[in-house]
Amino acid sequence: MQAANRVVMNTGLLYGKMLVTIFISLYSTRLVLSALGALDYGIFNLIAGVIAMLSFLNMAMTLSTQRYMSYNLGGGDMERLKKVFNASILLHLLLGLGLVLLFEVAGYFLFGHVLNIPPDRVPAARVIYHFMVASAFVTIISVPYDATINARENMLLVALTGIAEALLKLVVALALQRASADRLILFSGLTAATAIALLLFKRVYCSVKYPESRIKIGRYKDKALLKEMFSYGGWNMFGAVSVVTRNQGIAMVLNVFFGTIVNAAYGIANQVNAQLSFFSVTLMQALNPQIMKSEGQGNRERMLKLAMIASKFSFALLAFFAIPLLLETPFVLGLWLKEVPAYTIVFCRLILLCTMVNQLSVGIQVGVQSVGKIRKYQVAVSSLLMLNLPVAYLLLRMGLPAWSVLASALGIEIVTCAYRVKAAEKLIGLPVKTFLGGVVLRAAGSVLLAFCIALLPCRMMDEGWARLIATGAASTAGLACTLHWLGLSAYETGKIRDVLTKALTRIHPRLAVIKKAA
Repeated sequence: MQAANRVVMNTGLLYGKMLVTIFISLYSTRLVLSALGALDYGIFNLIAGVIAMLSFLNMAMTLSTQRYMSYNLGGGDMERLKKVFNASILLHLLLGLGLVLLFEVAGYFLFGHVLNIPPDRVPAARVIYHFMVASAFVTIISVPYDATINARENMLLVALTGIAEALLKLVVALALQRASADRLILFSGLTAATAIALLLFKRVYCSVKYPESRIKIGRYKDKALLKEMFSYGGWNMFGAVSVVTRNQGIAMVLNVFFGTIVNAAYGIANQVNAQLSFFSVTLMQALNPQIMKSEGQGNRERMLKLAMIASKFSFALLAFFAIPLLLETPFVLGLWLKEVPAYTIVFCRLILLCTMVNQLSVGIQVGVQSVGKIRKYQVAVSSLLMLNLPVAYLLLRMGLPAWSVLASALGIEIVTCAYRVKAAEKLIGLPVKTFLGGVVLRAAGSVLLAFCIALLPCRMMDEGWARLIATGAASTAGLACTLHWLGLSAYETGKIRDVLTKALTRIHPRLAVIKKAA
């Protein structure tokens, strides 16, 4: 129960952070969109694809380094842990220098031949691009420290830095309202400065707090380990690049055919998806170290059980918020934004559905990462994801509407999810029948029933606050009931009850008695 309590505590900290930051971030976006306008906001989202690219690469490399650190923490090998950290420092230093050079060279080609930006805004767009690349190097070399924080399960620090970042972005958004200079350039510069400051703080904190995160490359040099981590991280980066190719490739294809206004809609839809995904991402951030440590301890059975539980609960958590939004997208976006760009509503719905499909196998993805045999797996998954780009181009060349690109992305995501499950059967011994019956059918069935329940207020009431509240209440109650009676196994129900009882006991002993009586 000690590990379970740690997961609950860490998840609670991260959810607390999320509840604070999600509203700040959404309000900041409204202020920024109002200050910049749809055109400049679309340009920023197009150029800021560099940061989106780095975030995916950063996530891939963080997961790679975290895998080695969590694995060795699980095995109790502290000396090797120091070697892992120092090898990762050297690896990311080289990677950062290489990517910065690559981005700067690619910039000349992008602005000269690819991006469709109004001529009078090209100079500002170039400045934005350089700001994004300037922060890239710091972002990349900070990966070992992010991995250390996650492997050590220090979610309090993650929560505090997340809140600080949201508040700084709000300050930036407020500053834009009164700025007399070019607001687009000012926004990109302040955004980059915020990211750099926070990442430097993480580096200093880890160096002081954790002995293994002190740089001593000469003392802990291990060429074999560096080669192994380079290979593992390289294949993870290949997988991350495929995600970037899909996301930013779609953005560029839409830009070529429809211009920057559609990029504004695509950027807003991705931000809505990112905010809602925080709930499931938060759960995985708390569970990832436990899944990897279980494999490091040689406990494959526990690793598989945690991976399947993670997939089910991650999907269900996203569904709690996705169902009301899918049904009430026009009203919610109208409340949030003063003006809703064309295509934003349908983009939001399709991108959210893609993410929900992905969440059904998210725990399995971590399980495969923990074992480490990922070359063939990453090649196959990446190839499937990168199909989105040629398919998107062909669909738009045929004269189909912009949303058809994301509809095809949803179909490709379903195929990719099916492959992940089949590959996991060979790589980690995933019991496919158990996964399909215990995770996919139970979770998807529960969500589908809850969606039908939430649909009733939408059919019976006029659009407005009353219907939004009724839809949210019906969705929450419906999903809670369907998960209890259909979605959760007896084992999972028992574990949740035990963890809740333990958590309530820590708050007040009498609450635990009430819980048991209920």
